[in-house]
Amino acid sequence: MSAPTFPSGSVLGYPRIGPRRELKKAVESFWAGRTTADALEATASALRVAAAKRLVDLGLDASSGAVPGSFSYYDQVLDVVALLGAVPSRFASLTDEKGALDLAGYFTVARGAGEDAPLEMTKWFDTNYHYLVPEISESTPFRFADDRVVRQFVEAKDAGVVTRPVVVGPVTFLALSKAADDSAPGFSPLSRLADVLPVYVELLRALAVAGAPWVQLDEPALVSDSIDVPSAEVHAAVTEAYRVLATELAVGSERPAILVGAPFGGLQGEHDGLALLAATDVEAISLDLVKGAVPAGPVAGLADKTVVAGVVDGHNVWRADLAAKLALVEGLSGLGAGAVTVGTSTSLLHVPHDVEDEDWTTGAIDVRLRDWLAFADQKVGEVAVLARALTEGRDVVGAEVEASRAAVASRAEASGVVVPAVRERAAALTEGDFSRGDYAERAAAQQAKLNLPLLPTTTIGSFPQTPEIRRARALNVKGELSDTDYTTAMQDEIRRVVELQEQIGLDVLVHGEPERNDMVQYFAENLDGFAVTANGWVQSYGSRCVRPPILWGDVTRPAPITVDWSTFTASLTEKPVKGMLTGPVTILAWSFVRDDQPLGDTANQVGLALRDEIADLEAAGIGIIQVDEPALRELLPLRKADQAAYLDWSVSSFRLATAGVVAETQIHTHLCYSEFGEVIGAIDGLDADVTSVEAARSRMEIVPELAEAGYARGIGPGVYDIHSPRVPSTEEVTDLLELAVKSIDSRLVWVNPDCGLKTRRYEETVASLENLVAATNAVRAQLG
Repeated sequence: MSAPTFPSGSVLGYPRIGPRRELKKAVESFWAGRTTADALEATASALRVAAAKRLVDLGLDASSGAVPGSFSYYDQVLDVVALLGAVPSRFASLTDEKGALDLAGYFTVARGAGEDAPLEMTKWFDTNYHYLVPEISESTPFRFADDRVVRQFVEAKDAGVVTRPVVVGPVTFLALSKAADDSAPGFSPLSRLADVLPVYVELLRALAVAGAPWVQLDEPALVSDSIDVPSAEVHAAVTEAYRVLATELAVGSERPAILVGAPFGGLQGEHDGLALLAATDVEAISLDLVKGAVPAGPVAGLADKTVVAGVVDGHNVWRADLAAKLALVEGLSGLGAGAVTVGTSTSLLHVPHDVEDEDWTTGAIDVRLRDWLAFADQKVGEVAVLARALTEGRDVVGAEVEASRAAVASRAEASGVVVPAVRERAAALTEGDFSRGDYAERAAAQQAKLNLPLLPTTTIGSFPQTPEIRRARALNVKGELSDTDYTTAMQDEIRRVVELQEQIGLDVLVHGEPERNDMVQYFAENLDGFAVTANGWVQSYGSRCVRPPILWGDVTRPAPITVDWSTFTASLTEKPVKGMLTGPVTILAWSFVRDDQPLGDTANQVGLALRDEIADLEAAGIGIIQVDEPALRELLPLRKADQAAYLDWSVSSFRLATAGVVAETQIHTHLCYSEFGEVIGAIDGLDADVTSVEAARSRMEIVPELAEAGYARGIGPGVYDIHSPRVPSTEEVTDLLELAVKSIDSRLVWVNPDCGLKTRRYEETVASLENLVAATNAVRAQLG
């Protein structure tokens, strides 16, 4: 049987949280025991069907597989764990005789329970989405344990939409997995490929029986040479995987046609991924032509394949110049492909739902941006227009193409996009603006001023955001609570948090950040050059959603942002208080950033604004200032050849922000959500006096790496995993601390949670911090 025709326009995925975060609310209600699994399933089903029909209304074909079936309750990688029954042994009791997890068990693997830690979490390629890392050993069982993908296809089909199921491909799944603790030394999860492929074969056969014309298997491991598995091994595995899945199975009768997605970069590199896929018998290949260049052609093997030109940016929010995108698509004519169609560069998971969900009448967001932006629904519309241009001719969409050109021109010419004073200040920077004095001299001056004990205890910054805090903020935004009353409410919360920290016995205190809705959005609201949405929600991980600000113009700080909060906090205690800022790289990584100038230039503008804030904090008597960079590794290019340039400007922007202080002022930074090994040099290059890092889930993996690299400044490896509701015991924290001081000079070690406590409840927070202090006292006693 011949392969079905791939639709002329499609997208690689669509937001799954719902336009008003309906999935988040339903999932968290289930976690809290307020609703049942059946009710959650019903809400999710309604969201899936509504999303499929919405995509058809926006211009995608309802019958050809143009609509992606890319839903997940929590994480697409965890979904494959469930599909394969590849559950870590500590959670084996949660599975039935077929290896399947129910919803409660699925969430337990994600979040942990009791003494059983959840799967690790780290970033998904170069996005601000974070996935759960599978744990695979030689004995991990693989079987077709979960047919949700098939059932969800049938659900949409019954509702009148033939979707294209989207599943993380077998090679990427194994390449991103970690060796389980009970694995033999040197074991590679990718060596289990032959055991995983039969399950994918069963899945494809089940989808064929259900009537699926297409399936999408995402293999972004092909665009990166920065994952732990060498590129040559990834490519060999892809060749074998698609021999089994494409060549050995007959299209139509035994499997759907296969689209291999390769987002987040170009397929060409040391090993040519496009040529590799062209040599297989898959029916379609999607190219990211936003992050990757148009390949040189012709490419052998493409004559019987469809190339999906990913020209609409799924990773950012700017409206496309449709004429330029059509030119990109036309540039693929030399590849020798059987057909060329139009798509997005990545899944639209990474952008908000709909520009029109904003209220553009209130002035809360600059109305000019309405024409400049394209969220998920607008991007689907752009794909539909480009597809019509390919199939019916440019004249049919002339008005749409001209409207896009005018919008792009309007944005380029708008006031505020370029601010001469900002450009002049950046141009006048010298080498001295990026460097501080000798660390040993700084450390001695800081200890003389702060007089901290061995193994100082602190937190990362935020404390739980209670319903009362959120309610006060919402009322203030609505104008129903005056600014004065709001400030009083926040000061009352700060006073309570300070008293709590003193009762627990922490050494360096924070104000808890009750006034901050989000660590990036808060600063965006107080810096010129940013816009903040009301409904631009994007999934970060699990049920965690954020509203990334939109950085559209040159950045300036019109007034101090945090000084009053920090000085009020310092007035409540004799202990040192940290001023809390978000660093320039993280502000960029967790925003939708302008694409009309180099990122390094934008980072320096943010760095200069933060430099002014730090100067004001220092002048106000704040002796410890933390500048968080949890996203330092998130923007790291996937190709090693591009990483040095990125690390140069990212480190420089942090140093620009922090280098203006005197020796006695202690600069902290914080990093999380990352495998840090490949950026240890950059961590050192930041030249912070103290760096705290996420380390609890990985059981201090980073600490020996830092020691081996000769890192010799303050380090706070996290001993409390705040991404799980479980309370670590005193013994568990003691064990982690003992691991830390075995590798690092104890005089350099700080004790802190992995990350901020904003998403936790006070009950678990207080118990965990009490155990943290008790463990610290125990290890101090051991050290004498």
